[in-house]
Amino acid sequence: MAAPPHRPLLILLAGLLVVASLATLAEAIYEDQVGLADWHQKYIGKVKQAVYHSQKSGRRRVVVLTEENVISSLDLRSGDIFWRHVIDKNDPLDQLSLSLGKYVLTLSSGGTILRAWNLPDGQMIWETNLQTSTASNPQLHVMSNNKVAKDNLVLVSAGRWIYAVSSIDGSISWEKEFSLDGIEIKQVLQSPENGIVYAVGIAGSSKLALYHLSAKTGEVLKDIQESFPGELSGEIVLGSDNVLVALNKARSSLFLIEFTSGRISYNKVHVSDLVQDLSGTFKLQSLSNGVIALQTPSTVSLLKLKNTDGLEVVQRFDQPAALSDALTIAEKDEAFAIVQHMGSQIEFVVKFTSDASSAMIREKVNIDQHRGNVEKVFLNSYIRTDKSHGFRALVVMEDHSLLLIQQGEVVWSREDGLASIVDVTTSELPVEKDGVSVADVEHNLFEWLKGHMLKLKGTLMLANADEVAAIQALRLKSSEKNKMTRDHNGFRKLLIVLTKAGKVIALHTGDGRIIWSNLLPSLRASRFGVMPSALRIYQWQVPHHSVMRENPSVLVVGKSGAESSAPGVFSILDSYSGEELNAMRLDHSVVQIIPLTLKDLSEQRLHLIVDSNSNAHLYPKSPDALDVFLHEMPNLYFYSVDILTNVIRGYSLQKSCNIEGDEYCFSTKELWSIIFPSDSERIAISETRKMNEVVHTQAKTIGDHDVMYKYLSKNLVFVATVSPKAAGDIGSALPEEALLVAYLIDAVTGRVLHRVTHHGAQGPVHAVLSENWVVYHYFNLRAHRFEMAVIEIYDQSRADNKDVMKLILGKHNLSAPITSYARPEVVVKSQSYFFTHSVKAMAVTQTAKGITSKQLLIGTISDQVLALDKRYLDPRRSANPTQQEKEEGIIPLTDSLPIIPQSFVTHSHQVEALRGIVSIPAKLESTTLVFTYGVDLFYTQLAPSRTYDSLTDEFSYALLLITIAVLVAAIIVTWIWSEKKELRDKWR
Repeated sequence: MAAPPHRPLLILLAGLLVVASLATLAEAIYEDQVGLADWHQKYIGKVKQAVYHSQKSGRRRVVVLTEENVISSLDLRSGDIFWRHVIDKNDPLDQLSLSLGKYVLTLSSGGTILRAWNLPDGQMIWETNLQTSTASNPQLHVMSNNKVAKDNLVLVSAGRWIYAVSSIDGSISWEKEFSLDGIEIKQVLQSPENGIVYAVGIAGSSKLALYHLSAKTGEVLKDIQESFPGELSGEIVLGSDNVLVALNKARSSLFLIEFTSGRISYNKVHVSDLVQDLSGTFKLQSLSNGVIALQTPSTVSLLKLKNTDGLEVVQRFDQPAALSDALTIAEKDEAFAIVQHMGSQIEFVVKFTSDASSAMIREKVNIDQHRGNVEKVFLNSYIRTDKSHGFRALVVMEDHSLLLIQQGEVVWSREDGLASIVDVTTSELPVEKDGVSVADVEHNLFEWLKGHMLKLKGTLMLANADEVAAIQALRLKSSEKNKMTRDHNGFRKLLIVLTKAGKVIALHTGDGRIIWSNLLPSLRASRFGVMPSALRIYQWQVPHHSVMRENPSVLVVGKSGAESSAPGVFSILDSYSGEELNAMRLDHSVVQIIPLTLKDLSEQRLHLIVDSNSNAHLYPKSPDALDVFLHEMPNLYFYSVDILTNVIRGYSLQKSCNIEGDEYCFSTKELWSIIFPSDSERIAISETRKMNEVVHTQAKTIGDHDVMYKYLSKNLVFVATVSPKAAGDIGSALPEEALLVAYLIDAVTGRVLHRVTHHGAQGPVHAVLSENWVVYHYFNLRAHRFEMAVIEIYDQSRADNKDVMKLILGKHNLSAPITSYARPEVVVKSQSYFFTHSVKAMAVTQTAKGITSKQLLIGTISDQVLALDKRYLDPRRSANPTQQEKEEGIIPLTDSLPIIPQSFVTHSHQVEALRGIVSIPAKLESTTLVFTYGVDLFYTQLAPSRTYDSLTDEFSYALLLITIAVLVAAIIVTWIWSEKKELRDKWR
């Protein structure tokens, strides 16, 4: 009879089973693991209006309205967001005010929608729709005389209408439409003594009308009209209680209009008599108590009103400055602030309207010069401990950032220019240097000991609040993902973004912190006297770190004006420091920017700039770049899409240019054009492949072991057109009138490779083109659902390469040159599916070698990003796939695409007003980096085919070591037990 197994061996085997089960359970993803490799940042955009709420009880806050159509409540102490609402762009916000100290009132859509929001939590209380005529400047006025307006009425003026709305429930108390032809209400004023509302309007261009209305009923008590010589511009401000100041249409004279005793009198003052060297555009701003500001881009003049006799200049500021509105301090006195640049500082000046020539407060504040000039100021007062008045100011800078200034210091700042990103590129971080000095070792050793002592105190719960904060800072600093050097997986990079303000900002992918920022002087309005615009940002120089010691650099391209013929602007920046290396104003316009795959000997990438005269200009302008370009020029083609004229054109480059002496200028030759009939088709969208896209294989093996060759021409262009009636919003056309046509066009010859028509479909159309397939999204009016369609195109001319004997004998055409002029033999497969969501943006994942499966990155209407496997959009899907197709991995056909909650890469976050999605390859083939931007920013790492080439960060190395140790111990114990058993058997 064999001896029974030893009891300890059974215990060891049971332990091994437990360890294995734990290892299996460790593969699950828990809720606390979300956010380890991603970050989310919230912004509001450039502030255009702000209202303070700083009562003694409750948290002090400021409610702001921004150019990104955001209404938000900010903590006045820290600048943090209490709450915010991002309103749809189709409902632009016009005005903002507070009522009863607890309601936030917003007027939007040209004065047609009035809403009230709860101040503490931002919940909407009520919404009222108003019928108005077209208004250029709707007004919102909260009545302050509660004895007259017991219901706390809010006056809304828009076009020829005035409404009185209760701020409690949003009900309309009264409404008034004025019958004077062409009248538009410009100002609504409230009499402080009685229940009379004054409405000032302009009819036509030279007639001014003044109405006296009853605040209770809206009845017209008095109607006064007066015609003026010349035309009025429509810009009217209140000079004093009974004097208006109006600007004429030529912007050369001011009318001082006084309304007393039922009549209107006026006096004309020439602006040149007040400010002699006035240049450029200017605007008027009322500061109350007879003080008016006349502002130009470079100067500010304070004017004092002398009834209707005229104006006198009280003080002039010759530096760019910004003024706040008047703030009531005492019963009959008001204060206003002026903020201007003084060298490397800004000067904060507070004046009283009763004595505008002297300053009550004058403080100088140090500020980052990369923020530009001050554009807006919002003044607020508070009571100091000695019962005197103190002042703070919310300052909006040229780069769209927001600052709070108080007692000569910047209390907090917000980088809200990041809410208006127009383009994104990336840059690698520096290589970690070998070798460490003794001082660094000693310093690191000291920090190591200090850190462990702090962690020990924290473990023993002996650390105070400051030490706990220091422990958290040490953990953040020691995190590998936040280092300023490259990692072997390629996860650590710089996201270099270009904002609408012309500011370039570098963000670290580890935590989203700002590494550097630079407001480009070449893109500032003060340089050219007009408003430049930033267009695109590109990688300019990417030197190989083992060969060249130079830092990489980026290229920013802009225009010096809004016109298409405006000269272009170039700026080259160091990717590591943000320093501007070179800036130039081009002598030609910028209509199209074509980055090329070519590089010169200094690793600078070549770019072609096409101007409004259809000439192409080569950059950089160096002999080496010219030699490289001329060698490849016969193979270079480009195309342009003109949506206004409904034409697509293809071009080649010629060696000569009409500009003499410029060897870097090349003329273009139109090779082909496609003119779409405007009465039946309008171009909706065009897409092409990414320049840096990597394709792993040209062939696709299907289930029956057959081979299909992908059509991988980089000259493939996708164009979608819609019928004119279907070019509007969803529902603007009947299904019989709607039509969507998708084209695949060769950009070299203009040949239409494929055309498909979707009847009853309309936009908006979103598309993405990758490898040999295109996916596009549209709305199906017949089914009342959104759809996504896929087209795959294959090269049939290479089908003979499937013969193995031809491959062995070398009788194949794999090495034959491919030309677009040869008529391609293509096979197209397509399919369409229902899709649940409306789409804002689309992208496709990019990896280093193109081996990993593709996923579509879809920005949904809910401002989230969905990762959808491309296999769901395989046109070869069928309802009953064969066994071979199942082995290939083809998913059975369904009429709609699945929405899996776990596939949202943004998790529970929303990227408000989502505009763009960027996929960046990492060095690790399985992983791609995804950056999403809108008003918010979101970054994450995505592994479409899971991390098959690495261990995850959550992998338990300790558990692996324990398992190995247990296995070794089990082997040793089993060997000892076997030896003893063998010895006993020999003694028998």
